[in-house]
Amino acid sequence: MAFCSTDSGYPVAGAGQFVLGQKPARSAIYSMHNAMFTRLLVGGLLCAVFSFNSHASLSEAADKIVVNKSKRELLLFQGQKLIRSYRVALGRAPVGPKESEGDGKTPEGVYKINGKYAQSAYHMALRVSYPNTKDREHAQRRGLAPGGDIMIHGLPSGYGLIGAAHRLKDWTEGCIAVTNAEIEEIWRLVTNGTTIQINP
Repeated sequence: MAFCSTDSGYPVAGAGQFVLGQKPARSAIYSMHNAMFTRLLVGGLLCAVFSFNSHASLSEAADKIVVNKSKRELLLFQGQKLIRSYRVALGRAPVGPKESEGDGKTPEGVYKINGKYAQSAYHMALRVSYPNTKDREHAQRRGLAPGGDIMIHGLPSGYGLIGAAHRLKDWTEGCIAVTNAEIEEIWRLVTNGTTIQINP
């Protein structure tokens, strides 16, 4: 802890306690040391608390993602424990499962996270393993391409300040969108291979 001092080596007067250049009384030194100790103790405790919280958050890893489209929510689970929840925006045509490329729908079903992108046109992103075999077969029967590139992502580059207001409208081409701060947290807590269940 730094102190402003005079050439005599004693602290400069503060709040009327000391006279500039004059050696302080023993009681004043005792009070000063007590104050220093209190500040150091409080500071140390705060550092310990923040350090503990930081390590605790790093130990949280989601092993399942659940998206409930009708509620516009994304949930992270560790076992049976819900560890995070987020509000989301969906594809511009949010009702019903994705059936083909360009339909603006968010898929429904069980998939995996099969890619993590620390740099993206949408801040950061996690790839969802759509289409699966069932999706491909369904699209093929209709003579359509199933589409792909379904992500959980943040906001477009240059639009981060929009923040939570992006949720006022479903605006993606089928992806699941959160704020930039939220995708940073999700990206940290979710690993490749994590199951994602997308419900209607």
